[in-house]
Amino acid sequence: MTLLSSFRRVTLRLALTLPLVLASAEPAFAADTIRDLTHAFDAQTIYWPTEPGFVLQQEKNGVTERGYFYASNRFAAPEHGGTHIDAPHHFSKPGQTVEQIPLTRLVGDGVCVDVSRRCAADPDYLVTVEDLRDWEAEHGGSLEDKIVLLRTGYAAHLGDRTAYLGTSKTGEAAVQELHFPGLDPTAAEWLATKRRVKSVGIDTASIDNGPSQMFQSHVNLFRHNVPALENVALPADLPPRGFRVVALPMKIAGGSGAPCRVIAIVAE
Repeated sequence: MTLLSSFRRVTLRLALTLPLVLASAEPAFAADTIRDLTHAFDAQTIYWPTEPGFVLQQEKNGVTERGYFYASNRFAAPEHGGTHIDAPHHFSKPGQTVEQIPLTRLVGDGVCVDVSRRCAADPDYLVTVEDLRDWEAEHGGSLEDKIVLLRTGYAAHLGDRTAYLGTSKTGEAAVQELHFPGLDPTAAEWLATKRRVKSVGIDTASIDNGPSQMFQSHVNLFRHNVPALENVALPADLPPRGFRVVALPMKIAGGSGAPCRVIAIVAE
């Protein structure tokens, strides 16, 4: 058999088998395994009561003189609102700003600690070290090196500002009327130092609870350069484990926070 004939036979086999291989190939992720944990930004997006809201200003939207369609907008928004990241610099002078946060803190194995029943009974509930240890005992795994998502159930209240924040008011006076769950400062320190988590997320407006005046959970996380994700859209059917989190903020140089697209890739 000549070299040329051998080459022709191999080429023929590839031509016959390649379409079958391509037809049977599956995408890296099935559509139903990718969960969007991000609230859309619009005029109703929740921001801190002292901050203005999200503004989308339409610049162009229509057919141009040359006959093609063209759309372009401008937007304006504070750093901290909607689904967003708090960079450590938010409450730590030497802490990392948004563009300095390592990607290794934003991508990794995720866990969902569901405390929604406790939060339904107490709107100012603080997630404790005991809650976190109970999760480890129940699910047989450590929170170490994880992206820990705290599900309070408050994502379901997003369309009702009063239910979500405890008040519909705005301005400084409204801050005194805030009521929503958060993370206990002792638990924040425990996660940062005893479990060395990548980051922590919550489905409320702040990692500290509504009545907090000193924001000590922010301080305890951020002095260890552990970033926080706030206003995360955590559904009731997100499993307690078995998924990866990808949280990619707008890369704002010097930013203390930024809008963030958060997704979960759930194992089949």
